[in-house]
Amino acid sequence: MSYQPRLPADISDKPVIWTVSVSRLSDLFRDITLEYDHLASIEPINLGFDDAARHIRERMATDRCDVVIAAGSNAAYLKGRVSVPVVIAKASGFDVMQALARARRVSDRIGVITYQEQLPQLAEFGATFGVPIAQRTYVTEEDARAQINDLKAAGIKAIVGAGLITDLAEEAGLTGVFVYSAASIRQAFDDALEMARLTQLESNRAARTVVPDTLRARHGLNDLRGESAAMENLRQSVVLYARSPATVLIQGETGTGKELVAQAIHREGPRSLGANRPFVAVNCGAIAESLLESELFGHEEGAFTGARRGGHAGLFEAAHRGTLFLDEIGEMPLPLQTRLLRVLEEREVVRVGGTRPVAVHVRVISATHCDLEARVREGRFRADLYYRLAVLRMALPPLRERRADISVLAEWSLKNALAALGARPHPNLHAEIGACAPLLERYDWPGNVRELRNLAERLALFLANEPLQALTPAFVLAVAPELARPAGEAPSTAAAPAPSAETVDDVLARFGGRRDEAAQYLGISRTTLWRKLRKK
Repeated sequence: MSYQPRLPADISDKPVIWTVSVSRLSDLFRDITLEYDHLASIEPINLGFDDAARHIRERMATDRCDVVIAAGSNAAYLKGRVSVPVVIAKASGFDVMQALARARRVSDRIGVITYQEQLPQLAEFGATFGVPIAQRTYVTEEDARAQINDLKAAGIKAIVGAGLITDLAEEAGLTGVFVYSAASIRQAFDDALEMARLTQLESNRAARTVVPDTLRARHGLNDLRGESAAMENLRQSVVLYARSPATVLIQGETGTGKELVAQAIHREGPRSLGANRPFVAVNCGAIAESLLESELFGHEEGAFTGARRGGHAGLFEAAHRGTLFLDEIGEMPLPLQTRLLRVLEEREVVRVGGTRPVAVHVRVISATHCDLEARVREGRFRADLYYRLAVLRMALPPLRERRADISVLAEWSLKNALAALGARPHPNLHAEIGACAPLLERYDWPGNVRELRNLAERLALFLANEPLQALTPAFVLAVAPELARPAGEAPSTAAAPAPSAETVDDVLARFGGRRDEAAQYLGISRTTLWRKLRKK
């Protein structure tokens, strides 16, 4: 009698499952897929480890995937690096016994190599049945090769393990005995279908909540560009922190992408469920204290002169069941710090002028460019609030500490800037960026990724106007002479005077008071623009 997998209650919207493998497990996945293709849309990804993680992250930006199935070290690697659930295919005890029986036909002594942990039952099995079994573990491919060579030197001719192990064993001239059976892989597919069903139910429930576009996070994990070790560690932290409801404090220089990281944490987490939960951001340094209190906590009708009729819900209420991002938290006045601490502790907010507490279930992510610990020591920031906000902490590396990412970011930013102008990049743009790489990588980028993005927009404007113009170092220097400044040298005030209050007013007038556009034109952040206006 042939095996028939169980049918889910509703298959009108098929789950999407990706299988990931680079070894002989791919063949087993392919065979089992034929039994399940009427239940799910199943796609093989024949990549492993970092290549697979990068591919999945990029695909998830545009494509849907409910569950990933992988096995062994590949599955363990993916689980902490992608936001989609990973079902790990596991060999059963019966699989191991069958594999040992096949190996015994080849060799009296058997090697078993498993990922990270040994199988404690094997020692007892070997002693009971008189089968000498040498167990080894591995973490990396280099570890696996070393263990195989060690077993080969000891005279062992058959090695039991997963796909990577059996492939390496056969490369070494030994017999590799594959430990997985079709039954184990079917179980992994069953588990994946059940997980996809539960995820779909939760997504449908969340979809009933209509969230305005203005309260949605636009950026995700795929927007954290770069292939350096620092960026890979950052993406891993985003995936890990997204699983927790704890507060997160993001520290980094201006322009390093603190809000982008906050949005990625929100979107990758179960609390977000895609874009169906609100993401609300407020800059604590760009709003006057009297207005910031009302913005955060809301106000009742008549609470103060000019209070909205009927009252007004604050940002905590707007972010209910979602994320509230408090940018420049170090600029928050001390009296509001006390109120914020109470909201975080009690999970309820009282509007200005009101007495009735409103329950709020909000994850708070805050960010700062300043040294909050120093401000605590100086008495400018409450210590208890600091520790309440910094349960989880992230430090974003400045661009000068990951110079290998500069060319990648420049190319990506320039393509986006050209697309925004309706222009196409040169077919040889990648090579042109490579030629400009030494120039770009010598510069210290005090404005970090934001400064690089602004430069890309400036270059795109000239390139779109002159389609035949090649992107050469000389052309880049002509458009951005600041790149010729030696590393570590401060900008020359004689060459590029900082805009005065009058200049800022002129720019604001030119853009009809629109601060975002004025700040972008001046090449500064909106917060910096606000500070310049406040100092007038």
